[in-house]
Amino acid sequence: MSITPLLTLWTRFVAVLESLQPVAQLAARLYVAQAFFLSGLTKIRDWETTLALFNDEYHVPLLPPGLAAVMGTGGELVLPVLLALGLAGRFAALGLSVMNVVAAISLSEIAPAALQQHVFWGSLLAGLALWGPGALSVDRWLAPRLGFQR
Repeated sequence: MSITPLLTLWTRFVAVLESLQPVAQLAARLYVAQAFFLSGLTKIRDWETTLALFNDEYHVPLLPPGLAAVMGTGGELVLPVLLALGLAGRFAALGLSVMNVVAAISLSEIAPAALQQHVFWGSLLAGLALWGPGALSVDRWLAPRLGFQR
C-alpha cells in the first residue's frame, strides 16, 4: 500500500483547517471582546457600585481604587472594540491580557469556575497576540496601505 493517498488526504485536510483560521480568529476576537465590553457597560451603568467594588472587593495592586476603576472601565470599553475590529489587534489582545490577569489576581476569593473563564479568555488572547487578529481584520486590510509587511 502506497502512502501517497494518505499524504494527499492529509494535505487536503490541513488546507481546509487553514482556510478556517480567519473565521476562528474572528470568532475568538468577538467572543472575548463581548465579555469584556459587557463588563465595562455594567460598570458605567452603576458607577457608585463600581467604585464601592474597587474600594472593597477588587484589590488592584499599585493603583488607588478610583484610578483603577476608571482605567479598568476605560480599558473594558475601548480595547474590546479594537479587538473586535482587528484594529491594533495585537495591542488590544495584550492590553486585555493584562486586564484579565489583574482581574483574576485582584479578587481575594475567586470561584474556580470564574478562574477557569479567565484562563480560557487568557488562552484566546495569547493566541491572538501571538498570531495576530487574522485575515478578517482591519489590521490586515490597513497594513499594506501603510507600507507594513507581514
